[in-house]
Amino acid sequence: MAYDFDLYVIGAGSGGVRAARFAAGFGAKVAVAESRYLGGTCVNVGCVPKKLLVYGAHFAEDFDQASGFGWSLDEAQFDWATLIANKDREINRLNGIYRNLLVNSGVTLHEGHAKIVDPHTVEINGERHSAKHILIATGGWPQIPEIPGHELAISSNQAFFLKELPKRVLVVGGGYIAVEFAGIFHGLGAQTTLLYRGELFLRGFDGSVRKHLQEELTKRGMDLQFNADIERIDKQADGSLKVTLKDGRQMEADCVFYATGRRPMLDNLGLENTGVKLDKKGFVEVDDQYQTAEPSILALGDVIGRVQLTPVALAEGMAVARRLFKPEQYRPVDYKMIPTAVFSLPNIGTVGLTEEEARDAGHEVVIFESRFRPMKLTLTECQERTLMKLVVDAKTDKVLGCHMVGPDAGEIVQGLAIALKAGATKRHFDETIGVHPTAAEEFVTMRTPVTG
Repeated sequence: MAYDFDLYVIGAGSGGVRAARFAAGFGAKVAVAESRYLGGTCVNVGCVPKKLLVYGAHFAEDFDQASGFGWSLDEAQFDWATLIANKDREINRLNGIYRNLLVNSGVTLHEGHAKIVDPHTVEINGERHSAKHILIATGGWPQIPEIPGHELAISSNQAFFLKELPKRVLVVGGGYIAVEFAGIFHGLGAQTTLLYRGELFLRGFDGSVRKHLQEELTKRGMDLQFNADIERIDKQADGSLKVTLKDGRQMEADCVFYATGRRPMLDNLGLENTGVKLDKKGFVEVDDQYQTAEPSILALGDVIGRVQLTPVALAEGMAVARRLFKPEQYRPVDYKMIPTAVFSLPNIGTVGLTEEEARDAGHEVVIFESRFRPMKLTLTECQERTLMKLVVDAKTDKVLGCHMVGPDAGEIVQGLAIALKAGATKRHFDETIGVHPTAAEEFVTMRTPVTG
């Protein structure tokens, strides 16, 4: 049968665009449908604008520390509207780049909501298009628990477009999005409380990292409240919000920001017209080659709920394009040793196993840790400390995990991720000459284990 397209991609986020561009480059006839914004979550309401806001929040520290280096500054003034307007301009520029990337690759762009009519047909804007393969890359969407007053709260989607910076912000959640936005609001001058129902935030990260960040955020004056959850939210006469906790306590805020999870974006997608199956959490079920239970339909990225990171979606998109249209170049995505960063203030960078994961996996481990005040802060009053940690297999000397909390942690760990991916041992680290004077050299000068 002749199809209109070899590949029809639903969703123009990172993974979908990568799959479409490379499939077209391999000679396939490709279309992409997008109902919201080109670039998906990452470019529009995720990693990119968030990092810009983190940069903005970090300037408060720079101004505070400048006097130690001889700089006299008038009182700094911050304008939220300027930051948001400049952020919007940059995102619009990136939207244009994504559009050009697709069009210049020979991909047909359909703007509107696409619905799957049958395993080989997509309907959009009243027109139907047939395709040999359909790729679902619709991503995720933030969800807010349906407690009384939940409509008064915002998610990350709305946070990027607030008209003004709230004076009092209550951030709910314990994952990286909650921690990052708490740092943004706090750094920009809002009175910020981070509320998490568990014992300690960032579940799944190394225990030393979690405790160290807790200490540093507390030093900065952020209000951290663990083992706490919201019962209801009520709007008061003056427009502020009264928040009632499950333990009966009440708090007041001007903004309640929820970052308690994301769901797969499958609304009105037409999956009921196919054999596609969902897993227990509602994500699209796929095999190791991103194939769904319906032979003609694939899925990747956040919608499959594996590793919800932009570079992972990019790798998955490349793998799909190669397998379908350039099989001689196909290689599966390796989900081991994926580096990641949390752009909290201070930053977290991590790659490989946590100490807890290594022990649970049966490794006999040796732990190397260093906590120190960075050189840049020695001329200032700031008492922030950096954490660096290596998890080493005692029998093989292989470095199983590398973790950091401190300035530029993500930048430093990216390079170390290559070493861990290549199977570096602690001896390799020890025999590597450090770049002096830097914080990064601490990773190659740690000699005395803290535990064995």
